Amino acid sequence: MCMHDEAAPHYIDMIDQTTLGHRFIKEEFNVTPRIGWQIDPFGHSAVQAYLLGAEAGFDSLFFARIDYQDREKRKNEKSLEVVWRGSKSLGSSAQIFAGAFPKNYEPPTDNFYFEVNDESPIVQDDMDLFDYNVPDRVNEFVSAAISQANITRTNHIMWTMGTDFKYQYANSWFRQMDKFIHYVNQDGRVNALYSTPSIYTDAKYAANESWPIKSDDFFPYADKVNAYWTGYFTSRPAIKGYVRALSGYYLAARQLEFFKGMSKSRPNTDSLADALAIAQHHDAVSGTEKQHVADDYAKRLSIGYNEAEKVVAESLACMTESRSEAGCKSPSTKFQQCPLLNISYCPPSEADLSNGKSLVIVVYNSLGWKREDIIKIPVVSANVTVRDFTGKEIESQLLPLLNASVGIRNDHVRAYLGISPSVTPSYWLAFSATVPPLGFSTYIVSSTTQTATSSARRTVYKSEASQNDTIEVGPGNLKLIYSGNKGKLTQYFNSRSSVKESIEQSFSYYAGDDGSVDAQADGAYIFRPNGTYPIQSEGQVHLTVLRGPLLDEVHQRINSWIYQVTRVYKEKEHAEIEFTVGPIPIGNGIGKEIVTKITTSMETNKTFYTDSNGRDFIERIRDYRKDWDLQVNQPVAGNYYPINLGIYAKDNNTEMSVLVDRSVGGSSIVDGQLELMIHRRLLHDDDRGVGEPLNETVCIQDVCKGLTITGKYYLRLDPLGEGAKWRRSFGQEIYSPFLLAFTEQEGDNWTSSHVTTFSWMDPSYVLPDNVAMITLQEQEDGKLLFRLAHLYEIEEDKDLSVMASVELKKVFADKKINKVAEMSLSANQERAEMEKKRLAWKVEGSSEEEAAAKVMRGGPVDPTKLVVDLAPMEIRTFIIDFYSKH
Repeated sequence: MCMHDEAAPHYIDMIDQTTLGHRFIKEEFNVTPRIGWQIDPFGHSAVQAYLLGAEAGFDSLFFARIDYQDREKRKNEKSLEVVWRGSKSLGSSAQIFAGAFPKNYEPPTDNFYFEVNDESPIVQDDMDLFDYNVPDRVNEFVSAAISQANITRTNHIMWTMGTDFKYQYANSWFRQMDKFIHYVNQDGRVNALYSTPSIYTDAKYAANESWPIKSDDFFPYADKVNAYWTGYFTSRPAIKGYVRALSGYYLAARQLEFFKGMSKSRPNTDSLADALAIAQHHDAVSGTEKQHVADDYAKRLSIGYNEAEKVVAESLACMTESRSEAGCKSPSTKFQQCPLLNISYCPPSEADLSNGKSLVIVVYNSLGWKREDIIKIPVVSANVTVRDFTGKEIESQLLPLLNASVGIRNDHVRAYLGISPSVTPSYWLAFSATVPPLGFSTYIVSSTTQTATSSARRTVYKSEASQNDTIEVGPGNLKLIYSGNKGKLTQYFNSRSSVKESIEQSFSYYAGDDGSVDAQADGAYIFRPNGTYPIQSEGQVHLTVLRGPLLDEVHQRINSWIYQVTRVYKEKEHAEIEFTVGPIPIGNGIGKEIVTKITTSMETNKTFYTDSNGRDFIERIRDYRKDWDLQVNQPVAGNYYPINLGIYAKDNNTEMSVLVDRSVGGSSIVDGQLELMIHRRLLHDDDRGVGEPLNETVCIQDVCKGLTITGKYYLRLDPLGEGAKWRRSFGQEIYSPFLLAFTEQEGDNWTSSHVTTFSWMDPSYVLPDNVAMITLQEQEDGKLLFRLAHLYEIEEDKDLSVMASVELKKVFADKKINKVAEMSLSANQERAEMEKKRLAWKVEGSSEEEAAAKVMRGGPVDPTKLVVDLAPMEIRTFIIDFYSKH
């Protein structure tokens, strides 16, 4: 649907939006695209090349923006055009011909622009006029062609005749190009023709040339000295968070829409699909749009969410009232959801239960694995008890809702809903929920009179100010040690894995350069720091420690605009850090970029790893590029990379991983340290087209304050070689959190009158630990679009980087499969047909047979056994046709 960004989107969103666009092109024009045209994104990802390129059936991929140093070297070596192997797991089986343009996407010199008022001389071919210039213009054309031919292999070159905002009056261009083609071909030194990227690709292929191999990606991108486009990895963190949250929600909503049976009328998930698709644009989730455009994206997402919310509520009502898909037209249960739970606002859970009512919570798990997680909801009274779907009372814990959270809740509910909350909850109620794969479990919260037995189940929180020097936190295997005097984290210890590491966490900011020296300011695209400053705590930092049987929390007020909560759960071996940052002060006229740093004594040797769109991890080495000899001019900005899933570093004993809840920029600027840029507020435009400073505000009536961001990241240390399991499996849980739906009931009869737990799959079956179901979506013809993804790369994990199998009969236990057709990634052609058409490019210095032989792939699906095999990093797409039940 759009030319998506390549740094900030998640691979599932890239696949979904491409599928939507390809379906449109197929239905409207009956065309199957074969060229990737990513000419404007600011750097290019490995996942774009192998997954959204080769696996989508593309023969080539073209783009304009690569680092200015890289471009110069490639021009000298004639290596602007390459065969790109973006995945080390899939190798040559997912390679693509990739071409970077010699300059940006524009004509070859400044003398070939033909908008109505452009300066370039037109082709004057009337010999009776004094400005007749055909020979001059032909010579200039031929000379530009030859100079590009000198940096290009084969005797074919491409000219991109136009750029932003051109062709407002197309005739003025075509009239000149018609003349050029006519006179240049008469001249005969070069042959000029109107062409397309696919004609160009076929000409290149026919030349039978061997091409250089490119691996990894094209990040980060600088278009000149001191101009690294690495700021946008974090720009507009609220939009980035909203897109990621709705992406996981959309995945779950489509599953529930299928379970219920898609309705021909609304509500459906289509408007959310459209809003998410356009939000992947390279000036949307990237954060590089004007403010009113960002508002428009958010509004579309909100409208789409509201409709999808109805689909989810209806589907869950149908599933809890009866299991039959047929005939569930108007269920009586009205479920509510809490999209503002991240600011502690959830009206259904804040209801007064003292009158004998109970709160029913249906917890839906969109993953293919059974899963246990802590649920936290705001409640008004401490006198509550939680029962599971069998009616048994389970352990719960109360935590106070502290003033910092109440302030954010009240402000933002007014900002977003235009109302002030009528009640203020006093507590968070936490309990552990266990939910089957692709299914739900029900939990019931009811009022209780405070008796001895119930108070034993809930711990009273206690606050510890910072007197004693050593404070140990964590009810399970993981312990975090804090210094009470300094008010900060000092040590990480896991008693199960024996990992013990001294560790600190701190905040600092980069001052935004105003561009006064060389006209390059820090802005929405560009990260141009002018000095780094630690953010010192204002006065003594008091740690407030809340302890309980399920989790411990450490609250830290860093300063008036940074607040942090660190959580350690009994059953989890990672720390969850929730930060609230903003409004960033700009009173001194300096924009700021806020970073959080985690510092250890690990010897990481300049090396760290970041993910490509949530898929493959790529090795990064500080101040180094694999493809050229890097001239370092920005030691911080030039080492920043996009992070969608996580970043990790390792030494000889340990690996330290940080996973994120949205797209951010990050790096390891110092050995043993990882940093994330979590928020930025700037006062100058960086002159790349947005024409506005990145200065986001939130307004209540007419009073506007700088944007406050609440977000989370997750930290874990593992023995060397053991981190991948957590990064991959917990990464899925971050992307697909439990979906909660609430309803009230009188009395206690819910469990006897409703389905209280359900799994779509065979009750004895779960997906393998290394496989995720990334699409389950009913099509308009009633067939099912279904995708499975292997979560590991080759050699990533000693146990899980192996072939995996999924039994479709057990996934769809209640249905009978008639036919399974394997498709291209974007589902617009059968996979076998796509493979038949694929061009086999020759590469320098290796025989194709030996390269192809090493790649593992799952084989065809046997129509009777119906088992899908997936090799490491493979994603397979199917259309499944079921026998109807009637």
